[in-house]
Amino acid sequence: MSDPDHTTLKTTPLHALHQRLGARFGAFGGYDMPIQYPDGILSEHLWTRSQCGLFDVSHMGPCFLALPELGGGDAAHRRVAALVEKLVPSDIANLPPGKMQLTVLLNESGGILDDLMIGRPARDDRQGMLYIVVNAGTKDQDFALLSAAADGEAQLRRADDRGLIAIQGPKAESVLEDIVPGVSSLSFMTFARFDHSQFGRMLVTRCGYTGEDGFEVLVLPDHAVAFTERVLADARVKPIGLGARDSLRLEAGLCLYGHDIDADTSPVEAGLSWMISKSRRERGDFPGAERILGELKAGPAARRVGVRPLGRAPAREGAEIQTREGDAIGRVTSGGFGPTVNGPVAMGHVASSHAKPGTPVQVIVRGKPFEAEIAALPFTPHNYKR
Repeated sequence: MSDPDHTTLKTTPLHALHQRLGARFGAFGGYDMPIQYPDGILSEHLWTRSQCGLFDVSHMGPCFLALPELGGGDAAHRRVAALVEKLVPSDIANLPPGKMQLTVLLNESGGILDDLMIGRPARDDRQGMLYIVVNAGTKDQDFALLSAAADGEAQLRRADDRGLIAIQGPKAESVLEDIVPGVSSLSFMTFARFDHSQFGRMLVTRCGYTGEDGFEVLVLPDHAVAFTERVLADARVKPIGLGARDSLRLEAGLCLYGHDIDADTSPVEAGLSWMISKSRRERGDFPGAERILGELKAGPAARRVGVRPLGRAPAREGAEIQTREGDAIGRVTSGGFGPTVNGPVAMGHVASSHAKPGTPVQVIVRGKPFEAEIAALPFTPHNYKR
């Protein structure tokens, strides 16, 4: 399959399995990805909220940044952490063993180049290494930035040839515990290595991007299909495509890079100020610190908000957001139908003076104004295991 520019799309290790499962495909992040299966997006979304959904996210960019010699305890961790702290505003040096941190890569003007996860291994013999997962559409850029920041002191090892499988929903823990005993001991945003007799070594992270409890499992390429088939053999699990993944993350109020956040958006505007740790704020030693610290003090000109259309018509990306008097105050960055809330939901950026939840607004859909209001995020509660 080719994309509109006739460049060949890449495929994940599970592509043939998706075909056998009857998936409908589309281009995403340079990959030919399953968008939905025969049951459809609405059914897949609701199944994930009530049972357990399996997502192929192998198009993402997992990698390892490691010093030449591992071990060395906290000193080794701080050495490798200092390299990535050149690019992000979070405190990676004081990340506890076994913990993941969601953060952002920043440009010199304080804009977001990507959102990513950075993890410190729990094992003593893996100190001096970081497990990093970046987004599919920006991974070549991100890998280049990380390699440049390593400056020869550490080496970046790509792992995006492996299977990365997200298992999400209220039944996710019991499903995965039956296959990989011990994963139930993980709490939200922690990870560990498991050596499985059938599926080899794997990294399991308790995280996800649906708002539900769940895991992401990094498995070696030769075991990716067998592992996925084993998970799908459980009657509580169904395969879920990127269509439902998008509606799930939208209801959960989670950003999609290139839409809700981009190279012009600061973490403060995006509602991600919690990523900027106290120690980094005090030192001001991250890219774009002047702008970001100024916004933290005085407030940004615009903010990411939830938007609830009051009728049934969804507000799609790009729709103008206006005051009820017709003055333009922002735009929708993500929008669609929220199956869990049984109505349209959206996110957008609006002038800070109009960002308070409950503020009446209107959105322009097909040239016509529709009543809406600014809403608190998320639209549906998160169900993480803390």
